[in-house]
Amino acid sequence: MQDAVTNILNRYDLIGKYLDKTAINEINDYFSTALTRIQAIKLINSQSSKIIKETATKLYEEQPELLRPGGNSYTTRRYAACLRDIEYYLRYASYALIAGSTDILDERVLDGLKDTYNSLNVPISPTVRSIELLSQIIQNELIFSSDRDKILINKPFNHMIKALSEQDM
Repeated sequence: MQDAVTNILNRYDLIGKYLDKTAINEINDYFSTALTRIQAIKLINSQSSKIIKETATKLYEEQPELLRPGGNSYTTRRYAACLRDIEYYLRYASYALIAGSTDILDERVLDGLKDTYNSLNVPISPTVRSIELLSQIIQNELIFSSDRDKILINKPFNHMIKALSEQDM
């Protein structure tokens, strides 16, 4: 996993260029948003159990059929697996937030997920909805000074949603 600064430096190193104004602006943007990203990470770290529980509660209120016989969260084992996956998405979103890059999501979460979900007959829409709920819950807990901060915090969640929505599951 590389952070935004390392990605920028590697990009310029590959083409053998000194950092130009564009690169300096990208690095400056990374550092200027650091406090917002750290606040989000502190919230996630301190309230992850609550966030996951609230996400699951809302998901199952909206889609109770998931808990009924034949539903993908029916049985304790499957329910626990769903909670584990919600935690997994939240944890990796926090990594992407602190790194200022969504690359880790592609490397560690999204690559191969299609095959896994297809093999287990896991429907994608509840997964996408759980990621949307995670994002909404975090948004409700944080105080933002600008719309830019909201976009920044939503970026990893939106990246996962877009990638999963594009997959033919």
